[in-house]
Amino acid sequence: MAIAKAERLMNLALCLLGTRRPLSKRELRGSIEAYLEAGTDDSFNRMFERDKEDLRELGLVIETVDNLDAETGYLARRDSNRLPPITLDAEEAAALGLAAKVWQQARLAGAASGALQKLRAAGMPEAEDAYEAHHSALEPRIPVHEAAFEPLMLACRDRRPVVFDYRKANAARPEQRQVEPWTLECWRGHWYLAGWDRDRGAERVFRLSRITGKVRSRSGVFSAPVPDVVTVRETVETWAGETATRSALIRLRSGCGYPLRSRAVSSRELGDGWDELEIPYGHGLDAWLVEFGPDVVVLEPADLRADVIERLRAVAKG
Repeated sequence: MAIAKAERLMNLALCLLGTRRPLSKRELRGSIEAYLEAGTDDSFNRMFERDKEDLRELGLVIETVDNLDAETGYLARRDSNRLPPITLDAEEAAALGLAAKVWQQARLAGAASGALQKLRAAGMPEAEDAYEAHHSALEPRIPVHEAAFEPLMLACRDRRPVVFDYRKANAARPEQRQVEPWTLECWRGHWYLAGWDRDRGAERVFRLSRITGKVRSRSGVFSAPVPDVVTVRETVETWAGETATRSALIRLRSGCGYPLRSRAVSSRELGDGWDELEIPYGHGLDAWLVEFGPDVVVLEPADLRADVIERLRAVAKG
């Protein structure tokens, strides 16, 4: 069956590339043997639509045209399906090969692999993989576990507004957000979405792990201008706590909280299994401290201690 489908896709691609005018579904059905064998119009239509999308996923640019007979026609122009000259050197090719290995997410892994195959077919030099010898011990990865990642990635790419339910760390229930998504950023192992919150009329950053349910796309255009990449990244870093503006004093259970210890500017043993740490921080430290549960006690400042207690109470309420 796999061979039959591959042959059908090849025949459809040849038909679309070989025509000078758009071909209707009726004409394509009469030209490809597998379509002639389709039992009903419905089965043919389903088969054709799947094949068309499969070819587009493989990179074939298929145009849809309304012809004079009031039928929809399809063709793949050769100039639209021809790669420009590739001038990558060995170092650039190695960088692309390494980048293709970074993604663990299945959809991106397939797209990256397919892109490399097309580039190599067009003359991109084969690069020696400097990381291959250490493959079993060290391999670059970007973890993507949140179901919201893929629809938000596509919405950022296509500039489509989205709606989703979002639960803040100190909230008992999620609330709906209408967002114009700008970009996704990975920071400290977590993914964040930066965008324009329509209800609040301001830019906001959302942690993907706190998005509940499905991300729904909405029609229409963005109502707010999209800032440049540097500005968005700075916003993500600020909201995630990257920019330190204050200092906190906490008690941390001995042998726990190594990520916190790595950020501490000073540390001393208190005895009885506890240490005292001073940590520089910005926005978001309260949410991070909650993740360590009973192993952390905030000593000061008072507002940070109150925020952590409020978040813990919200978690306890479920």
